[in-house]
Amino acid sequence: MKVDPFSKACPTVRKVNGKYVNPYLKSSKRSLYDFLLLQLGYYNEEAPLAQVPHDFSYPNPKEAHSGDEPHASWINHSTFYVSCDGCNILTDPIWSTRCSPFSFIGPKRGHEPGIQLDMLPPIHLVLISHNHYDHLDEATVQTLNQRNPDCVWVVPTGVKQWLEKRGMKNVVELSWWEGSEHLFQEQKLQLKITAVPTQHFSGRGLFDRDNTLWAGYVVDFSRKQKPAKRLYFCGDSGYNQYDFKQIGERFGGMDLSLIPVGTYVPSSFMQTVHMNPKQATAVHQDVRSKLSIGMHWKTFRLSMEPSDQPPYDLYLSMKEAGLDPHCFRILEPGQVINW
Repeated sequence: MKVDPFSKACPTVRKVNGKYVNPYLKSSKRSLYDFLLLQLGYYNEEAPLAQVPHDFSYPNPKEAHSGDEPHASWINHSTFYVSCDGCNILTDPIWSTRCSPFSFIGPKRGHEPGIQLDMLPPIHLVLISHNHYDHLDEATVQTLNQRNPDCVWVVPTGVKQWLEKRGMKNVVELSWWEGSEHLFQEQKLQLKITAVPTQHFSGRGLFDRDNTLWAGYVVDFSRKQKPAKRLYFCGDSGYNQYDFKQIGERFGGMDLSLIPVGTYVPSSFMQTVHMNPKQATAVHQDVRSKLSIGMHWKTFRLSMEPSDQPPYDLYLSMKEAGLDPHCFRILEPGQVINW
């Protein structure tokens, strides 16, 4: 059942000439001309990156975890396995070798998934933030659908048709600030999923740019005789001074936030639709997160920063903000932590 939890929410979703737009951007610099300029070096980084010490490792204690308590594992890129009271969730699942419309060309993964696809337990819910190839992977979602035919898929406005054409039965389409409530009888667990704004773009081909919406999600878990839990999946986004503060104000804080920390160099090209670690730290604070985990780094090379740069930049940013790095984790693929 769809609900509208914030009838006076701002910003509202807008279209210009039939295309979705970001309320706080005049342009996202994503035309073919802009990509050509990027390849020619026009957007070269203005300032050098901080040098990563050869012996640096982000603080990452390998603490024991309990499967009986809510737990999460970073699989790769923006793919997480999150479990709460037996309800198993995936975010933006991709297990393919490349994030591309072609199997022989395009960004190739730099490491194996933290959990192999055939080793996953039953999946009850999948959250899709937008339809880019590194977030909506056709081979992966078809395999997941074959193995989990009753799974609920939650997608932004306009993406439902793509999934239904590929056999998904239970697809819920949400616009910003719309919600959907689900009762998982076997787990005796009530979930409320709310789509929230992000600053990004969409498209899978040359002619469908911004035809569908992009979104993040807040998932509220109502648990019997246990404290409620709240998960925030940011999806892909640039940073602005409005969206994340509003999310924090309206929900009052997150128990676990999944926030992108990679794909930010050169900043003059990337910053409209991707955030850097300093901005990820701001999101952690804006949404009032108790615990955050970094994503959208290491797996696919989609920008020009070295693969080991995001954790170090995040560490510097957390120190500068006076925050404990243990509150914003960088995990190894497959590592499990409680939340």
